[in-house]
Amino acid sequence: MTTERAFKMTIALIAVGMSVYHLTIAFIGAPQQLFFRGTHLLFALALVFLLYPSLRKRETLPEGHLLRDDAGGTISTVKTDTALASWLDWLLIAASVVTIVYVWWNHEYLITRFVYVDDPETIELVLGTVFTLIVLDATRRVLGWALPLTAIVFLIYGLFIAKSRPEQIIEIMYLTTEGIFGSTLGVSAAYVILFVLFGAFMERTGIGQLFMDFALALTGHSAGGPGKVAVVSSSLFGTVSGSAVANVLVDGPITIPLMKRTGFKPYFAAAVEATASTGGQIMPPIMGAAAFVMAEFLAVSYFQVTLWAIIPAILYYVAVFFAVHFEAKRVGLLGLPRSEIPRFMDVMRERGHLFLPIVVVLGGLIMGYSAPLCALAGTLSCVPVAMLRKSTRKDINWMTIWGALEDGAKNSIAVALACACAGIIIGIITLTGAAINFTAVVLDLAKDMLPLALALTMMAGIVLGMGMPTTPAYIVMVSLLVPALIKLGAIPPAAHMFAFYFAILSAITPPVALAVYAAAGIAKSNLWQTGWAAMRVGAAGFIVPFMFVFETSLLMIGDWFTILTSFISATVGVICLAAGLHGYLFREVRLWERLFLLTAAVLLIKPGYVTDAIGLILLLSVIVNQKLISPAKATAASPAK
Repeated sequence: MTTERAFKMTIALIAVGMSVYHLTIAFIGAPQQLFFRGTHLLFALALVFLLYPSLRKRETLPEGHLLRDDAGGTISTVKTDTALASWLDWLLIAASVVTIVYVWWNHEYLITRFVYVDDPETIELVLGTVFTLIVLDATRRVLGWALPLTAIVFLIYGLFIAKSRPEQIIEIMYLTTEGIFGSTLGVSAAYVILFVLFGAFMERTGIGQLFMDFALALTGHSAGGPGKVAVVSSSLFGTVSGSAVANVLVDGPITIPLMKRTGFKPYFAAAVEATASTGGQIMPPIMGAAAFVMAEFLAVSYFQVTLWAIIPAILYYVAVFFAVHFEAKRVGLLGLPRSEIPRFMDVMRERGHLFLPIVVVLGGLIMGYSAPLCALAGTLSCVPVAMLRKSTRKDINWMTIWGALEDGAKNSIAVALACACAGIIIGIITLTGAAINFTAVVLDLAKDMLPLALALTMMAGIVLGMGMPTTPAYIVMVSLLVPALIKLGAIPPAAHMFAFYFAILSAITPPVALAVYAAAGIAKSNLWQTGWAAMRVGAAGFIVPFMFVFETSLLMIGDWFTILTSFISATVGVICLAAGLHGYLFREVRLWERLFLLTAAVLLIKPGYVTDAIGLILLLSVIVNQKLISPAKATAASPAK
C-alpha cells in the first residue's frame, strides 16, 4: 500500500469511527460531559489536521474532500492531488490526544474541585495553553481567520482590560464546562453531527434527485418555472443540509443555467438561488446548527424551536416565490416545455418513498422523542427505505453506507470547531461579566427604545455573519445583544429568533455574502448586482423578524385565531412586498401603485386589525385600478437577455 493510499485510509477510518461513535452514543446514551465532548472534539481535531495540512499549497485540497461553507457544512467534492500531513500536523494531533486524555484521566478530580478556589497545577496551565492554541489553529484552518481573531480579541480583553489572571482564563477554558468544553460544543456533539449524518445518508440514497424532480414537476411549467424550481428544491434540500452555500452548489449548477436559458438575467438567477438556499437554515423540520444551540440556550425542545420558525420560514419562501413570479411576468418569461418536465405521479411513484426518513424524523419530534433519537431513527431508515423500490436500490451497496459515514463526519468538523472556538468567547464573557457591560452600552445607545436596539442587533448580526459561520455569530449575539433586547421588553424566543435570522441573512447581504458569491460564480454575474438583487428577493427576511418581536403570534405564540389571522394577513403582506419591489402585480405598476403596495406590505405583515384593514384598503385600491379602471393592454414583453 502506498503512503498516499494509507493516508487516505487513515482519514476514512477516523471519519467513519467518529460517525459510528456518535450513532452508538445516540442509541445507548451519552457519557459524562467531559468524556463525550472531549471525544467529539478529539475526532474533529484529528480530521482537521489531516484534511487541512499545514504545509499544503494554497490551491491544494485533499482528494475527495468537500469545501467548507458558512454554516459548517460542505459544498462539493474536489478532485485534486492529495497533500499529506507533515510532521507538524502529526505533532498537533498527538498534542490534542495528550491534552484531552489528561482531562479524561483526571475526570473525577476535575468535577469535584472548586473552580477559582483550587489553583490549577503547572501541568494543567501548560496543557490548557497548548489546548487553547490548538483549537484556535484548527478553527483557522477550517473557517479562516475571522472567528479565531474574534476569540483572540476576547482573550486580550480578559487579560488586559478586565484584568483577569491568566491562570483563571486557562482554568475556565480547559478545566471546566464553561469554556471550550461548554454547552455549544455539547450541542455539536449531541445534535448537529447526527443531523449532518442524516443529511449525508439522505444525499447518498438519492434524496437530492427527488427534491429536484419534485420541484420540476410542481412548478417547472409555470411562468419563470426554473426560478420557482430553485425556490422549492432549495427549501427542501435546505431542510437536510441546513447550509446556504452547500445548497447553492448542489442546486445552483442545475437551476441557474435553466433560469438563464428561459430568459432570466444572470444576476437575478443567481440572486434567486442564493436567497432560496439561505432560507434552508430557517426551514423546519431540520434547520441550521444554530437552531439546536437556541434550544439549548432557551432550555426547550428542538421541536419547540421548529414551531416558532414555521410561519417566518413560510413567509420567507412565499415572498421569494412571488418575487420570481412577478419578475417573470414583468419581462414575459415562460416555463419549461412539458417534454422536459417529469410527471408528478411518476416522480412520486418512483422516488416518493424517499420522503419517508424525513417523515420519521418529523413524526418522532411531534411525538416528543428527543432530537438525537429522531435523527438516529431517520438515519437508520434511509438505506432500508431506498431498498424498497428497484428504481432507488440499484445504486445502494456497502460503499453507500461507508461513504455516508465518512461524509457525515467530514461535514461536521467545521461546526465542531466553530462551537469549540465560540466556547473561548463564552468563557471570557462568563469570567469577566462582559455581557452585563455590553448590555448596558446597548441600552444606553438605544435610549430605552426597542426598535433602535433591534436595528443595532440587526447590524451586528449582519457584520458578525460576514466573517464567521451562523452558529458562532448567533452565539456572540446571544451573549452580548439578546439580553438587552429582553430587558427592553422582547420575549426570549422572539429575541433569540431575531438574532438567529440576522446571523443567517448575512449570507445574502453585501459586501460579504457567501451564498451570493457561490451563486454569482455559477451564473458568471456581477457580485454587487447579484447581492442587491438577492436582498430585494429576500426582503421579507429583513422585515418579518421586526414584526414577530412586536407581535409573537407570528411565532405561533398566542391563541389560534390570532395566529391564523396574523399568518393570513402577513402572507398577503409579503406578496405585496414582492409585487412592490419587482414592479408587477397584474401588470406593471405605476409609481403610486408601488408605494401603495410597499406600504400595504408593512401594514399587513405587522399583526393587528387596524393595520390589516388599512393595508387591505391600499391593496384593493391597486387591484381595482389595475383590473377595472386602467387595465393594461395585452402586450407581451420580450424576454430579458
